[in-house]
Amino acid sequence: MRKIFIAATKQNDGKTTVALGLLSNFKKDFKKIGFIKPVGQRYLEENGFKIDEDSILIEETLKLYEIKGSLKDMSPVAVERGFTERYVAKPNRQVITKQIQESFKRISRRKDLVIIEGTGHAGVGSVFEHSNAQVAKLLGSKVILISSGGIGRPIDEIVLNKALFDREGVKILGVIINKVIPEKFDKINRLVRKGFASRGIDVLGVIPYNPMLSYPTIRQIIEETDFKLLFECGDKLLENRIAKIIVGAMQVNDAVKYIIDQSLVITPGDRIDIIKLALDAHKQDRRISGLVLTGGLTPPDEITGLITNASIPVLLAREDTYSVSVKIHEVNVKIRPQDKEKIETVKNMAADYVDLKQIRKRL
Repeated sequence: MRKIFIAATKQNDGKTTVALGLLSNFKKDFKKIGFIKPVGQRYLEENGFKIDEDSILIEETLKLYEIKGSLKDMSPVAVERGFTERYVAKPNRQVITKQIQESFKRISRRKDLVIIEGTGHAGVGSVFEHSNAQVAKLLGSKVILISSGGIGRPIDEIVLNKALFDREGVKILGVIINKVIPEKFDKINRLVRKGFASRGIDVLGVIPYNPMLSYPTIRQIIEETDFKLLFECGDKLLENRIAKIIVGAMQVNDAVKYIIDQSLVITPGDRIDIIKLALDAHKQDRRISGLVLTGGLTPPDEITGLITNASIPVLLAREDTYSVSVKIHEVNVKIRPQDKEKIETVKNMAADYVDLKQIRKRL
């Protein structure tokens, strides 16, 4: 059985997108493939179990397992609130080790390839004696390290993280540089390959940044904040993607210059002029993804009628406009099973920018 441990230099470098891309493309090369995220930090409740959301994405997208209970084995350790404190107060390394090993044994049964996704950077989990490097060693897996950005930072971060895997005797298959600015792609692709080659590290892929993968939806904004949906608008509109966030605290003549397709307009609920501007733009030639009314203020009835007719999702937030804007910008956008276009994009980007043949050869 072949194993790949997907690690990264920091959170949100793209471990899940790379894992999803590799699994989607390798399905035609390996008859039976599997996935496990031994340690998860963001989880959902499924049938009474705490399951990492990345495991749910992989299983619902690729349908890797038919056995009931496999979803829990795909996410054996959920780092819930208080987990670390309890471990430090009363450590028991063997219990976590056994959980991971037993789940991996079931997950990997009769599999030709298993992708193992880490969490955070190489050292995350050290506090409970199961860092990414230690888990990769425990499962006997080779590692692909992911970093994002330009030239200097990825090289620095990869070298630092690689040292932890080296210390555990874990082999690095190579690295993937993710989220590279498209305008600088050719230069960065050339220079990072040269920089890593001088350090004896192979580059297995350089992937350009695709902003569409980072677009949140109205539904995700609702799930990640305490904003309330002001009017029922239907599930389809809740899946509206947000490409740009406009803070409508300026004059109308200035605000109109910034509104584009798939804009989310944030404005105080008593700024009738900005609300009308957004509605007019939506009616004419620019599709507004949604409105967020701040300050806990709702517009008068005549404006409410216009909003209802425009079929735009409207959220109500208690906080001031600045605080609301910060909250929305801090939303951690994760790909979900229903994001079909994003999933197909991830699959195609892995095929186009990752050396899949070289990875297969090294396994």
